[in-house]
Amino acid sequence: MLISLLFSQPLHSQTIKIGSKNFPESNILAEIMAQLLEDRGFIIERRFGLGGTIICYQGLTNAEIDIYPEYSGTIEQAILKLKESPTYSELQKLLRENHSLELLDSFGFNNTYAFAVRAEFAKSENLKNMSDLRSHPDLRFGLSQEFLERGDGWRPLAKTYGLTADPLGMEHALSYAALEQNKIDVMDVYSTDAEIQKYDLFCLEDDKNFFPAYLAAPLIRNDVSIEVKSILNELTGMIDNKEMQNLNASVALDRKSFAEAARSFLISKNLLKDISTNVSERKWQTLAQRALTHLKLVIIALLAAMAVAIPLGIIIYRLPKISKPVIYFTGLLQTIPAIALLAFMIAPFGIGTVSALIALFLYALLPILRSTFAALNTIDPVLKKVSVGMGLTTWQRLRHIEIPLAAPNMLAGIRTAAVISVGTATLAAFIGAGGLGQYIFTGVTLNDPIIIMWGAIPAALLAILVELIFEVLERWLIPKHLLQKQVQ
Repeated sequence: MLISLLFSQPLHSQTIKIGSKNFPESNILAEIMAQLLEDRGFIIERRFGLGGTIICYQGLTNAEIDIYPEYSGTIEQAILKLKESPTYSELQKLLRENHSLELLDSFGFNNTYAFAVRAEFAKSENLKNMSDLRSHPDLRFGLSQEFLERGDGWRPLAKTYGLTADPLGMEHALSYAALEQNKIDVMDVYSTDAEIQKYDLFCLEDDKNFFPAYLAAPLIRNDVSIEVKSILNELTGMIDNKEMQNLNASVALDRKSFAEAARSFLISKNLLKDISTNVSERKWQTLAQRALTHLKLVIIALLAAMAVAIPLGIIIYRLPKISKPVIYFTGLLQTIPAIALLAFMIAPFGIGTVSALIALFLYALLPILRSTFAALNTIDPVLKKVSVGMGLTTWQRLRHIEIPLAAPNMLAGIRTAAVISVGTATLAAFIGAGGLGQYIFTGVTLNDPIIIMWGAIPAALLAILVELIFEVLERWLIPKHLLQKQVQ
């Protein structure tokens, strides 16, 4: 048994952090790399479903991830913003010499952008290539948010083809449903998307060769060990366009998990030494890990917010002249959309847990601060005068009279902040902090309500659990005579 335990330990102490963007193909490729390296004895930390290209790239350059799958055209146009298209080997050399990054050889497929319309619509309107769109200025475009802003995206494309439409920004996976339901007429697709066949779409030819090649490959930091690069190079040329379409279809249509799709691929290519692991058995373990991560984020952020907001609430109660500016400032933080606040945190604190904790901390401040301030200010003035008449000092009045009387309302503010934090923490997955939001983001990208429920239901149960815990705390901490009973 001891020998078995010894041999079951990872062969390498180095932990490799693998990231991916928030669409299925990127998750599948990242999972393939992760399982291949795990099979060779490396410890893998998965940071999948990060917001988009820039977040992944910043994570890589800030050493918060070591590898993620990227596309040559995206590096050329969206990251480095090159004016001329280099060859693949020139791009590899540029990254290695100027950016301390290495673009390994391609997996083997070119996932270019394309514009797609319903096949019957293309036939009825005689649409064959993208130049044909110019004669249909009334068509409704639904384009992914990233495509709208990329250097190789909507604006230069519209200029090249003379298009005048005002496109609607949409989540990529939801655009397929919108196209099927005739809510939009044109959408951007990745040429390896499985949904192209599922929804019977027709891809218009890029007759002006606007899009460069988008060869997929691992983008890796230079300081990662040569052994890791050597292992990942075993994937060179192993995935052609048809293979990638099949992998995407196995997730989008056959409802396989990313791990199951990656496992099947690696086994079919004889790349695994150990095929005994059953990835489907990890489902409940993964749920428990994500729920625990979610709970940790909420608890740490809430405790930090209490440590700051309660003393601050007492200070502004004693110094009323500064109360309004302080409350207005914390209120201002609350008005920033949660996903924008998380994105703002990336520049100073990077992706991951720290940024998520700071954002959750800032969101929890206002309910606790305002309830503390309001609770102390609404204590009966007669009681305050009596305490002064008794000769109590300021600290004694605060300690023995005011805080105990304000405690029920202060606890209500903490309770509100805790429940808000449980909901807001689902967005932490956007910047790689994990938690139950990973299910929700994955479900949205796959347009799969069942996967969304895997994150939404536990999050709702956690919120109910938090409510119950605070109800018990209230009965335990607050004297019975201060607990108001409902009028019969």
